[in-house]
Amino acid sequence: MVAVAWVGADWLPLTGWYVFKCIAVFGVGATLILAGLPQHHPFARFGPANQVTLARGALVALLVGLVGERENYIAVLATVVASSAVLLDGVDGWLARRSHMSSGFGARFDMETDALLVAVLALLAWRFGKAGVWVLFSGLLRYVYLAAGRVVPLLRRPVPPSSLRKSIAVVQMIALIVAIAPFVPPAVSVRVAGAALAALTFSFIQQINWLYRHPPVAQTSKC
Repeated sequence: MVAVAWVGADWLPLTGWYVFKCIAVFGVGATLILAGLPQHHPFARFGPANQVTLARGALVALLVGLVGERENYIAVLATVVASSAVLLDGVDGWLARRSHMSSGFGARFDMETDALLVAVLALLAWRFGKAGVWVLFSGLLRYVYLAAGRVVPLLRRPVPPSSLRKSIAVVQMIALIVAIAPFVPPAVSVRVAGAALAALTFSFIQQINWLYRHPPVAQTSKC
């Protein structure tokens, strides 16, 4: 990742801060991963699935580094990097099942990588003038939900897997990549990003609705 960042900074009109931004983001992420491994990772090996997710995390770090850079060629580079990260999404899940190393740690690792990718894509869409400031809610909704869970215990409960929610998450990432693509005019990118945000909002509303309709069952102690 560091080598790619250095090459990018050398060949493209990027500032000297680009490499340091990438390293800082990847370093923070790697620190959080290492901190969670002993307690939450149930296997002796890191596993091929988590290695793929780590590679996706490196791509996201390269994308985060583009924030604040000059816009010459940046939109093209951001589209390519983000598309590569999305293409790898799903490979980690397949590898986890194939290697029999599926875990809650891996699922959370993948989810947080996706969340950061959506957040930075939304920020770039706004910076590139491809959508209004409202597009930032695409990246903020998950973190607002987590913050609300600290106040409302019901929101901390797990929900059953949903193919609809997974599909909407993928559509959200693809839609934001389309939005930042340099060949997509703002008139189109605004509609694409808006439709994806509406779908994501519906996904969170559906999740909250399920939690309220299925309250936890009180356990009775046996005498």
